[in-house]
Amino acid sequence: MMDVETNLAYGIFWTLYAVAFVVFFYMMARLLRIIPMYAVRTLLQAALVVIFLTPVESSEVANWWMPAWLHGGYETILGDASEAGRAFLNFGIASAIMLLVWILDLVRYRLVKR
Repeated sequence: MMDVETNLAYGIFWTLYAVAFVVFFYMMARLLRIIPMYAVRTLLQAALVVIFLTPVESSEVANWWMPAWLHGGYETILGDASEAGRAFLNFGIASAIMLLVWILDLVRYRLVKR
């Protein structure tokens, strides 16, 4: 069980992380507008969402979540393959879900474009 200050720091971290991601995503979306194909542009945006917003639960503290890229990379460097694999499994699940959303968006785009 963590104390109030630690929980406050956890909340501040996720708030700052979310705000930073929104700013980064907006800047990347503006940059990716040079790509003429809608499908490629949205696929790259979906990849950004999966990479930076996929969470994994901490093995140290219950009910604490962290970015999977950070946890997976850190555990890979430390050599803990099972923890790194858990993070990369979350990436796989998030990728499958985002792939479905991307395909549905392409169908929507094609129907609206007609």
